[in-house]
Amino acid sequence: MKFRWDKKYLAWGITAFLVVVCSILFYFLIFRMDSLAVGLRKVYAILTPLVYGAAISYLLCPLVNFLEKNVIFRILKRAKIRIHTRLRKVTRMVCVILSLVIAVVCIYGLIAMLVPEIINSLMNIINNSSRYMENIQDWLSDVLKDNPDLEESAIAIVTRYSSRFENWLTSDFLPQLNRLVLNFSTGLFDFLVFLKNLLIGAMISIYMLYNKESYLASSKKGLYSIVSTATANNIIRDFQYVHKTFGGFIIGKIIDSVIIGILCYIGTTILGTPYALLVSVIVGVTNVIPFFGPYLGAVPSAFLILLVNPLQCVYFVIFILVLQQFDGNFLGPKILGESTGMSSFMVIVAILIFGGFFGIFGMFVGVPIFAVILTIVQNALRRRLEKAHLPADREYYKNIDHIDEETLKPVYPAPDSKINRDEVFSYRAEKKKETSNKEDTEK
Repeated sequence: MKFRWDKKYLAWGITAFLVVVCSILFYFLIFRMDSLAVGLRKVYAILTPLVYGAAISYLLCPLVNFLEKNVIFRILKRAKIRIHTRLRKVTRMVCVILSLVIAVVCIYGLIAMLVPEIINSLMNIINNSSRYMENIQDWLSDVLKDNPDLEESAIAIVTRYSSRFENWLTSDFLPQLNRLVLNFSTGLFDFLVFLKNLLIGAMISIYMLYNKESYLASSKKGLYSIVSTATANNIIRDFQYVHKTFGGFIIGKIIDSVIIGILCYIGTTILGTPYALLVSVIVGVTNVIPFFGPYLGAVPSAFLILLVNPLQCVYFVIFILVLQQFDGNFLGPKILGESTGMSSFMVIVAILIFGGFFGIFGMFVGVPIFAVILTIVQNALRRRLEKAHLPADREYYKNIDHIDEETLKPVYPAPDSKINRDEVFSYRAEKKKETSNKEDTEK
């Protein structure tokens, strides 16, 4: 006799199994958080090269596509060379290796240019801190010379805090730098591990970029074999939106920040601002963070310039305001477009939430992640509204009092009507009573 599964009992068994599994996970999450964290760290340590490889391949994919389609293929077409399968494979490998070389050269050049400048700037600040404080006192004396009482109070405040600042530089900051150099050997092992994972990740990224179409095709094939066609289509569309959001935002934001850093360096050089390169790097790097980034970079940069020349600090603040207006109203929208589709309020909420949990990295990736979450929620709400035969357009629900349960048409309040809380509750109770009476009648 052939055995047949009872679908009802099979569903109950799977549900019971999932409940037990979730209960165990919840128990470990509450009472064994340390053990769970250790296990997750071990898993992450094992998968770190794969994570690095996926990140490198994702970031370099636009460059590989550009070199392949807009450079090499265009040259081959102009030379009237037939592009066969073998030539495509060779071209793909050349573009992948060339992209890695370009990335390594850019990173090395940036480090070689910035590290000496940062070290020289820090040592200059430490060695000339007393002279910088004297410059601020002289500037305050010139500005407040017509108000002796205010001048005396301002100079007293600057004198008190300048002594604290000098003590902090000589007693805390400089020893910390020396200790960092002395303890470099202790962190050498971690650096070697990071370098090893990065090199393995770079090799993995070569395979990912070379066979990216094959891997995507295999993923889609597996997805269609597991779930229904409609569900698979929805999942693929969601991933395409995630790719569009992340790719458009992250790549666009990096390009935007590089341009802003270059423009800042050109402007500060023309103005004669001290620490032009260091300040431009700070402004460009912090510009990656949406909304708060320009202010996070402008404040410490303005403080550095204030120590050397207070008047130059005023010019720098005005220049940064103009530059950020240019970025926010022209350059940013041109590069990023509507990559997230989020309002300014939701951008602030995303930065505050993800920045509070994950720090600077969370502030950077929080906006595209929040945009994806909002889109998934909006799609779920839209599907539920469609099942209820209601429109998903937000404008439909503005200024309405309620929706008629039978006709599903909006009911608008009378011009002079006032909402009474007791009437609302009595209306709900009446509708509930009518529904229960109707169900009793049907039974």
